[in-house]
Amino acid sequence: MIVTSTGASNRIEGNKLSDDEVEALYRSMRIKSFKTRDEQEVAGYLKTLQTVFDSYEGIPVSESSILHLHQTMLAFSDKDQRHMGQYKFGSNRVEAKDHNGNVVGVVFDPTPPHLTQKEMQELVSWYGWAIAEKFKHPLILIANFIFEYLAIHPFQDGNGRTSRLLTNLMLLQQGYTFTSLVSHEKLVEKSKADYYLALNKTQKTWKTDTEDLSPWLLFIFDIFYQQAIEAQALLESDQFEYLLSEKQLQFWQWAKQQGEFSRKTAVDELGFAPRTIEAMTKKLLDMKKLERLGQGRATRYQVVD
Repeated sequence: MIVTSTGASNRIEGNKLSDDEVEALYRSMRIKSFKTRDEQEVAGYLKTLQTVFDSYEGIPVSESSILHLHQTMLAFSDKDQRHMGQYKFGSNRVEAKDHNGNVVGVVFDPTPPHLTQKEMQELVSWYGWAIAEKFKHPLILIANFIFEYLAIHPFQDGNGRTSRLLTNLMLLQQGYTFTSLVSHEKLVEKSKADYYLALNKTQKTWKTDTEDLSPWLLFIFDIFYQQAIEAQALLESDQFEYLLSEKQLQFWQWAKQQGEFSRKTAVDELGFAPRTIEAMTKKLLDMKKLERLGQGRATRYQVVD
């Protein structure tokens, strides 16, 4: 999933690496230097998306988190060292690109640099309030946030990729765990022309008295719906094990042989680090393959029949 999402999110912006090439890079990240711009961008997205999936509960939707996600995503990119983790210093435009990375049109002109920080502060503040007050359905709030973020376009480069990292983060935080099973980035890549068209149509009324979010909402809700349907089909099939890494599969096969088990038992018998066991348990809980029994130190787990 991480490989598929990373490849798709970067190809939307003109990156040329295939999923097979992204997977090869993923497997050799600890021993490989990244020579090309495409490899550098993919490596940063891989690392940051992994962090989002592993730690989303502890990452607030705040200015500092967004700046940090952007910085981490571009950490390996030589050309982006000057501006990573900082708001834009020059004007930028949202451009539509073809599969070769060539600009084929301008989607819209975003917020000027001198107003960027103010508008980002307002956006983050509004989202925090809206979620806390249950102002509208969480999916509407997430979709609204992402559109406003893209309209502001706060960074010199990397805005689209950061928006997709934020989409994953916010969906997971609101309980949409199918996010880590089916790639929304891949679905957007397949509908890239519609993606740009929806943004363009919505931006035309941005900041006007007749602002209309419906083109964007219809597009992104269809993406979320496809994600959910595909995730449900995967979970109800015998193929869900293909979603697991080698260690996760080993843990799952061990869990199936237990009646009930504790986290300590899993650590002792499998030899994995406690944090690794915790992350794998959480993933299987999210996938509804495990259920939690009890609370606190008495917490145990069992496989869902």
